[in-house]
Amino acid sequence: MDYLIDPRVFTICQEYGIAIVDGRSYPGIRETRAVITLDRILATKGENHFRMVLTTVAETENNQGYIDKNLLWAVSDLVEAFAGIVEHQPSEWLECFDAAPVGELQVVSKRLRHQRFALVGMLAERVVRRFGPNAGQGDLFDERRAA
Repeated sequence: MDYLIDPRVFTICQEYGIAIVDGRSYPGIRETRAVITLDRILATKGENHFRMVLTTVAETENNQGYIDKNLLWAVSDLVEAFAGIVEHQPSEWLECFDAAPVGELQVVSKRLRHQRFALVGMLAERVVRRFGPNAGQGDLFDERRAA
């Protein structure tokens, strides 16, 4: 059974300078073979979220080496968890990711059973270190608050 990929995945990746390579080849710098992951992020989280994930990966130097499914999902999780920072301090968000040793963290997490979640934790620690212990906490009047 063939899996149909949303054509926007290819178009948007091209905009960000990320090449999608064949699943049997080893991706190089700014290349990925995680096309199904990209499609799922776009389908479940929407285009704005998808673009922010790609911005975080493509516009920071330390994230371009190995763009695999675990990194993409980890960045997606973090964009969602730290939405306030992403929205209100996008430059600082990108600087934080640029300073993180993403490739080294990927190597460390590769040995673990749940690589995506390990990577989220290690990267979240750096976000909290940079933005403070309340980095992921929404504003008191945040629309997500239930009455």
